[in-house]
Amino acid sequence: MRFHTGSVNAVAFLKNGRVATAGADARIAIWTQGSAQPEKILEGHSAPIASLSVSPDGDALASASWDHSVRLWPLAGGEVRILEGHSQNVNGVAFTPDGKSFVSVSYDLTVRIQRLVGAEPPTIVTLPSPLNALSIAPDGEIAVGGADGKVYFLASGGTVLGDIQAGSTPVISLANSRNGALFAAATINGSVTIIDRKQRQILRTLVGPGLPVWSVAFFPDGRTLLTGGADRVIRRWNALTGDPIGASVVGAPEDPLAKFGDDRGAEVFRACIACHTLSEKDGLRAGPTLAGIFGRKIASLPDYDFSTALKTLDIVWTPDTVAKLFEVGPMNYTPGTKMPEQRIGSPDDRKALTDFLARAATK
Repeated sequence: MRFHTGSVNAVAFLKNGRVATAGADARIAIWTQGSAQPEKILEGHSAPIASLSVSPDGDALASASWDHSVRLWPLAGGEVRILEGHSQNVNGVAFTPDGKSFVSVSYDLTVRIQRLVGAEPPTIVTLPSPLNALSIAPDGEIAVGGADGKVYFLASGGTVLGDIQAGSTPVISLANSRNGALFAAATINGSVTIIDRKQRQILRTLVGPGLPVWSVAFFPDGRTLLTGGADRVIRRWNALTGDPIGASVVGAPEDPLAKFGDDRGAEVFRACIACHTLSEKDGLRAGPTLAGIFGRKIASLPDYDFSTALKTLDIVWTPDTVAKLFEVGPMNYTPGTKMPEQRIGSPDDRKALTDFLARAATK
């Protein structure tokens, strides 16, 4: 079963056993169990879709896109509602448990809480970091994952209640247990932090493969956690003890960086390997290949669909410009990029990365 022309970024379960999928091709497909082709295709976004959410009554689907908008789709048909206001990629959207509002988060640092009925303007909360992930507890408390490695907690009305440093790299996925007692925060370096929400404490950290963990989900029992990452492995964990459960491995590939041993630059590059290859023969992934990157103008690689915003930039990739990208962050240095927002704070690590690329990313 294959339909999307790019990566699938989001999946949502609908009524009557149907499933919605969305991804880099900016389309949403509605599937019926057993069908090899989607029963319906929803189009309108102009950039990758990062997140889907189903309303509590199952009648509406919300989609968050890197075209800076959120769309609300009535699943029985009707006019699509387009919500604008974010100034950067929208990475997460979720309906509140009462079904009366929805929440969206973006690289523009803001959380927007929008009522579904009436003309009331949204509540806008600005946080200190670009925002990658969103999850809402059964009682309405909002958790947001930031590029600074923190999870921020907000009341349903938008009041900031506190934060927890979940990791040293960006939080890129969040999930809460059915009873709302636990949150799981996955990071771009492969760790997953289990948080006791009421106590605002880290219970434990699950150590993954060292590659980005793109998705996390709790089983209904509130104890079992599934994680899926860039290593193409699905892992099952006991979230209460931190122990792995069984051999939950699906299609585990060989580690492409194993041959570099303990090279510090290769370890820094692990956060990039999910989206970029080092050799032309390995082709394109979610991002362009980095083979021969130094000396190449930004957004000039053939056969890759760069955003219009990147094509207007006058940047040539050198060790200095790549280091600058990760010093100030992609959002500031290359506005309009599809890259996850992340920074490398250590000058030594930035140099290790550029030295590694000079050796390894050759044509």
